[in-house]
Amino acid sequence: MTSGVRAPVGDGDGSESSAADLRTVLPAATTWAGALGGLALGAGGAGAAWLVVVAWCTVGLLVGAVLVVLRGAPVPGRGLTVVVAVACCLVGGVVGAARAAAGAGGPVPGLAQARATVDVEAVVVADPVRREGTAGRDPYAVARARLELVAGRGQAVAVRTPVVLLASDLGWLGLLPGDRVAASGRLAPTDRAGPEVALLRVSGPPEKLGSGRPYAWVEPLRAGLRHSVRGLPPEPRGLVPALVVGDEQQVPDDLRDDMRATGLTHLTAVSGANVAIVLGALLGLARWSGLRSYALPVVGASAVLVFVVVARPQPSVVRAAAMGLVALAALSAGGRRRGTATLGTAVLVLLLADPWLARSPGFALSVLATGGILVLAPVWRDAMPWLPKPLAEALSIPLAAQVACTPVLFVLSGDASLVSVPANLLAAPAVAPATVLGAAAAVVAPVFPWAGPLLGWPAGIAAWWIVVVAERGAQLPGATVGWPSGPWGAAGALGVAVLAVLLLPVVLRRRGVAFAVVALLAVVLARPPLPGWPPAGWVLALCEVGQGDAVVLNLGDRSAVVVDAGPDPVAVDGCLDRLGVTQVPAVLLSHFHADHVDGLSGVLAGRRVAEVVVSPLDDPPAQARRVRELAAEAGVAVRVAEVGERHRAGPVHWEVLWPRRLISGDGSAPNNASLVVLAEVHGVRLLLTGDVEPAAQRALLRSGTDLGVDVLKVPHHGSAAQEPQFLLAAGARLALVGVGEGNTYGHPAGATLDLLISTGARVLRTDVDGTVAVVVRGGGLAVVTRPRRPPGTGPRCRADPRGPTGADGGWCRSVSPRS
Repeated sequence: MTSGVRAPVGDGDGSESSAADLRTVLPAATTWAGALGGLALGAGGAGAAWLVVVAWCTVGLLVGAVLVVLRGAPVPGRGLTVVVAVACCLVGGVVGAARAAAGAGGPVPGLAQARATVDVEAVVVADPVRREGTAGRDPYAVARARLELVAGRGQAVAVRTPVVLLASDLGWLGLLPGDRVAASGRLAPTDRAGPEVALLRVSGPPEKLGSGRPYAWVEPLRAGLRHSVRGLPPEPRGLVPALVVGDEQQVPDDLRDDMRATGLTHLTAVSGANVAIVLGALLGLARWSGLRSYALPVVGASAVLVFVVVARPQPSVVRAAAMGLVALAALSAGGRRRGTATLGTAVLVLLLADPWLARSPGFALSVLATGGILVLAPVWRDAMPWLPKPLAEALSIPLAAQVACTPVLFVLSGDASLVSVPANLLAAPAVAPATVLGAAAAVVAPVFPWAGPLLGWPAGIAAWWIVVVAERGAQLPGATVGWPSGPWGAAGALGVAVLAVLLLPVVLRRRGVAFAVVALLAVVLARPPLPGWPPAGWVLALCEVGQGDAVVLNLGDRSAVVVDAGPDPVAVDGCLDRLGVTQVPAVLLSHFHADHVDGLSGVLAGRRVAEVVVSPLDDPPAQARRVRELAAEAGVAVRVAEVGERHRAGPVHWEVLWPRRLISGDGSAPNNASLVVLAEVHGVRLLLTGDVEPAAQRALLRSGTDLGVDVLKVPHHGSAAQEPQFLLAAGARLALVGVGEGNTYGHPAGATLDLLISTGARVLRTDVDGTVAVVVRGGGLAVVTRPRRPPGTGPRCRADPRGPTGADGGWCRSVSPRS
């Protein structure tokens, strides 16, 4: 019997090391513990900090002792190991405390508490990203920055303080990491879960003082990659940059959820795998071109450096680069290397360089996954001699990574994925082609723009397969199961991981037992499905698009009328895709606030749209201009709605009831100028109200129009500003609220919900229920919802909106008989 654990770390000739070298594991673990305690200590919580240090050091020592005793790993002396581990804990604590204290010190935290207005000079440290405004607010930019000079309250002080910068001027989006800027703004406090100790809100454009030249030099590579995939559908278009350089800005939210449900999230974050794939392809090309000896490490190191600059030196990227450089060093040495020793060394060095990594869930997942692959995968591979070795290895690697990450994944997500291993196995063949072809497109496109798509499109085809695996896997009703939070949930997750480590070798070693377990899992996953999506007989869908409205009226034959477009083009595009809508005879935009119109480009993308109908009040002017620009670019006519106009398209006919006049001085003029539309679909009466406020609601009541309906789209996201008589006049059995999860506007208001319930309405809201579809079946109305979270659970059937959500594998019962 050999001592230690075989690890798949090769030397120059491709052979494997004989044992896992655990000498650096315990020092790395105690450094991590010390860094956690030091960060808490530096932030001011001294008592709690020392408890954390002691607790984690104890855990680290126990784990290290168990590994040393049970595995018989080679160590120079167990007493010396303990001394080194304690010393590393103290060093990690000192470094963490010093880094946290450096951020918490200086004048910035005090100025933030006072919400002072300051003039600053700052260095941008991460790419600014666009965030959509809610409740009619304009979009804004978010960036991480380091303050270098702060002037306020009669003093100017040189500092090096990290902050989060919020800018209403979108000119900030053009900045690159390393750019030095001057600005004025107001500081505000923030939590200190990360290194940033304050928020800085700026309203004006940036005054650029200097450039971050390395990033400016490589920006054409990122732009070239985006250019190479711009003609692809949204999912692969967003996924390819995420696979290549970790740029997730264009990844649709639904795809994120599907990848989370199927355990594929790691593909969209820069990791050692990204570096290994790109580095392996480049070194293979270098060898093919005749390079040998020391030229290969030089090429590899240069590639890793360029990769870091292109992908931006975020913590995950630096971590991945460190892992890649360790592998490169092992290759150049030409001898056997112990994977766990190099992993421990990398962890220790990274934590000392950036102790904030100790709080990063991504860092923890990366280390656990790598450790699982090094320690567990070879054992589980060798336990399956009845399988071909490549297949056994392909199965053992994702299985080991998943089991090692289980405690953290379960606690973070609140879900347990049952399809992670098969999903990773199916997606694995596409990862390398997508990554390598995407990287090649990024390099070629700046020089030969015409050639970029020739590489980007094949990369997109490979990424499309990953999208298919994620979507199909997440649609399985049993793809995920809920998991409790808190200490008991964490303990349970740890117990599951330990149980898997103990039992899996026994299960895998016996072919019959392994097949029986697989069959049992297949039965669990293939239990009778919930109603499909879109549900048959749907007449109306309220899309889950965040804090905003997007209503779809079904005309049949893949055609629909769309009323409002929400704040997010990707969200509304995805909703329409899932509903199968390819033709839109009319898009009705109730008014020009961003949460109703900013998603218009998503409605127009890839669909035949006949016209866009808008409110007569062009306010806000910038949003009104943008709507007309988008429509003109798509060749779609824009016209202003007229009160009393009636239209029919297939089974849908609708009438514009409002605005009969413009109201000013009593609430929001744009809200009160919202189009109010009375529609009927297959005999179901619908009242779509935009954001009309009490003044407009009272005017509608005075008009004498019969407002009685089956379904009411509640005005203004269920805000407190409602006319009770208006809601009573509607008398709706179903009241639908388009609202964003965790919004800061108090929507929907408790008083409004109580009022709706008092009228006999059953309330559904997109922040709780997800996308809501109203269906006609069996002579009555029913509701089917497609929640965003938990992902992978599929549509839910709400048999009676009065009661809780439930599913019995069949269709919903009627809400009530329709007259």
